[in-house]
Amino acid sequence: MRCPYCQSENAGDALVCASCGRDIAVPATLIAERDDLLRKREELREELRQARDEVEAIMRRRKSH
Repeated sequence: MRCPYCQSENAGDALVCASCGRDIAVPATLIAERDDLLRKREELREELRQARDEVEAIMRRRKSH
């Protein structure tokens, strides 16, 4: 687990950062929620990319007519 404060790598089950000594214990439910939000964010980014591509295609077609 990477320390969110000093970015040092720690054991996955560490409660305190071995480098800076700060509390790094995160409840499993928060980790699962974060992972779910990251997945949803990536899905939304992909939808946005597709929508932008569609808009660009429409604009190109309009200009060619």
